[in-house]
Amino acid sequence: MEKEKILYLECYSGISGDMTVGALLDLGASRERLMEELEKLGIGGYHLHFGRTQKCGIDAYDFDVHLEEEEQDHGHHYDHNHHHDHEEHGHSHDHDHHEDHDHDHHHHGDHGHHHHEEHSHTHDHDHGHDHHHSHVHRNVHDIYQIIDRLEDEEARRLAKEMFRLVAEAESRAHGLPVDQVHFHEVGAVDSIVDIVGTAVCIRDLGISRVAVSPLSEGRGYVKCQHGVMPVPVPATAGIAAACGLTLRLTDNEGEMVTPTGAAIAGCLRTEQELPERYIIEKIGVGAGTKDFKNANILRAMILVPEEEEQTKKEQKREPGKAEPGFSGTQEPDSMYVIETNIDDCSGEALGFLMECLLEEGAADVWYTPAVMKKSRPAYVLHTLCRKAQIEDMEGLIFSHTTTIGIRRYPVERTVLNRRVEEMDLPLGKLAVKVCSFRGEERFYPEYESIARISRETGMGFAEVYHLARSQAEEAVGKHEHRN
Repeated sequence: MEKEKILYLECYSGISGDMTVGALLDLGASRERLMEELEKLGIGGYHLHFGRTQKCGIDAYDFDVHLEEEEQDHGHHYDHNHHHDHEEHGHSHDHDHHEDHDHDHHHHGDHGHHHHEEHSHTHDHDHGHDHHHSHVHRNVHDIYQIIDRLEDEEARRLAKEMFRLVAEAESRAHGLPVDQVHFHEVGAVDSIVDIVGTAVCIRDLGISRVAVSPLSEGRGYVKCQHGVMPVPVPATAGIAAACGLTLRLTDNEGEMVTPTGAAIAGCLRTEQELPERYIIEKIGVGAGTKDFKNANILRAMILVPEEEEQTKKEQKREPGKAEPGFSGTQEPDSMYVIETNIDDCSGEALGFLMECLLEEGAADVWYTPAVMKKSRPAYVLHTLCRKAQIEDMEGLIFSHTTTIGIRRYPVERTVLNRRVEEMDLPLGKLAVKVCSFRGEERFYPEYESIARISRETGMGFAEVYHLARSQAEEAVGKHEHRN
């Protein structure tokens, strides 16, 4: 059974909605699909910017949601040193500049003060103006109706879950029922775009497993319509508490984690910790707009757990190919043994469970006869697997037996370098496992091939096995002699 890859969100400079979308686009999510899905929402009054910038010398993807009403209010015409190819809502601005570009008119998404657009209250921004867009009020149910225009069911579910987290946090912060919390500043358009954009990009990348680092947060206060609020703002703190997110306070002044960013982390996270060993397959970097001592970026990485990859290769080996990870003659390998005593299952049930465990990726499964208390005859089930598989294995055992307790312990094994070859022998084509030990090769015909030839020829299983083994050794010897 193939295991999914893990998306790791490294939030050492906080997290926001457009930082997340930027990082996912940088990982390879389709910009075209993102724009197509956003068009289905039927909301206007914004345009998108796509480009690249640098934060503390690090190249990053810059994704911004620009609200057109704010631009008109403040006379922003985008006459800058970089160039944009404008695509009005659904329209994008391509800019390929490589300097830090924390321009005021870019401050409409999650960067720096995204919570100002997604709270049920209005914030006064540091650049000295208030937003007055009270003519657009949307509660969470209104936003759900917008999200329902998406065709992708899973994207709809993810987006709604993120907005639910924000709405419930705002509800608790202000002492209001959830349906009375209004996202009234510019109708939370930028929040909708960031949240839906995140859901669409996650689906486009085919991600179902997500790990999230502790969220680094700043300190101090932010001004809003209701007064001065501490960092983290109440909505962010509420989401972190509800989702069990870990916050790591820094000495940076200002907000680093927005409510949208916290909701994304809380909704997407499926993994409590990273695998012990992994390979980084790809890296994406999304830019923020603030300047901290550390780079204001969100780094997203696609990880391939090495343990799971090895298990997959042990299950399904391609003939003729060696198995990476078993270099040299022999190599120690860390595993876990899961055990439980079973005294009330039939042989058929135990056999079925063994098949399920092996299909799920167990390296080995075996039963040992035992005598339990009150002289009850029983079997001890032993399952050999890797640490990352323990939860799945235990789930199968609890599902298919009556056991009420499972024990586990780490073990180390030494495995020989091995590969499976498809050999054309006088008996026919056979899959043969070739193992190396101290410069010598040993040949072990695979069960399925021996059983097939035994049925086809009527020869005994043992006879076929020994004949196949000798033929394989002879064939390899002749090949080496010719060379």
